[in-house]
Amino acid sequence: MKKQVHGGKLLLSAGIAVGLAVSMLATGRTANAAGIAPVALGTAADFAVLAGTTVTNTGPTTVTGDLGVHPGSAVTGFPPGNVTGTTHKADSDALQAKNDLVLAYDDAAGRIPSTDVPGGALDGLTLVPGVYKATGAILDLTGTLTLDGQNDPSSVWVFQTTSSLITASASSVKLIRGASSCNVFWQVVSSATLGSGSTFMGTIMALTSITMNDGATVHGRALARNGLVSLIGNTVTTTCLTSPTEGASPSASASTSASASTSASPSASASTTTSLSPSPSPAPISTATPPATGIADVPSSNNSTPLFALLICLAFGGLGMAAVEAQRRRIRS
Repeated sequence: MKKQVHGGKLLLSAGIAVGLAVSMLATGRTANAAGIAPVALGTAADFAVLAGTTVTNTGPTTVTGDLGVHPGSAVTGFPPGNVTGTTHKADSDALQAKNDLVLAYDDAAGRIPSTDVPGGALDGLTLVPGVYKATGAILDLTGTLTLDGQNDPSSVWVFQTTSSLITASASSVKLIRGASSCNVFWQVVSSATLGSGSTFMGTIMALTSITMNDGATVHGRALARNGLVSLIGNTVTTTCLTSPTEGASPSASASTSASASTSASPSASASTTTSLSPSPSPAPISTATPPATGIADVPSSNNSTPLFALLICLAFGGLGMAAVEAQRRRIRS
């Protein structure tokens, strides 16, 4: 009799163990489906503009957030430029921000796995959240790049270059379905140049310098580790711009123009050895569900999996308990 009771207890224990194992596996899958974590900027997050040597400006530039420089101390062109935050010239705050920028840059550079961007050409692509690496010397944008948040405002994009980042005049980065400018990060090995009248999303972390041509707008940050940041009648704001999710009112648009200029940015050749394929520029934000296009379309996570695992755990546990109770009744009889 004792052996039978012991066998029932073993069945109960095995049922609970199997259920817990399935539950843990399901939880792990759900966590992985949630995507990558944003790059931690530390105190650099307070700075809309940060440079290593100097910040120069011409015209009515508006900087929403702090402006800083370290170890250099030169800031010119303010006014007529306007800074809504605090200007830090080689002070302790600027030093701390630069130290945090180095950590953030290294974090972004070390993100894996990544999806290759053939030739570095971003024009016409619709990208789901992930890590993207340019295979060409230049990561360039001549028209419109669309970032699809897949209705998750916490979605993150990390772009890695092998050299420079160049955008053409009137080019744009567009956000759809919950994508947020505060969750887009650009790690630039050399320097970044934004074309006149272009609209850009995300935090630029350049090893050398950042040059913004006349009228370029950045919803994010222009952070240069070692060189200068050059501004000409620009708008740089750390305020998050988030596109509406499906079914929401189309109140936010991250793009103002989709026209391209081939003279401002050299175009890299596309590779045929990868599954990445440019897609037509999508329609403006609407309540309709856009088709899944672009690089590495990611299927949505199955939120019912943890519930299924819990049911399995309860079923096995119930069977084990029933077996133990049956053996106890036999012993009493």
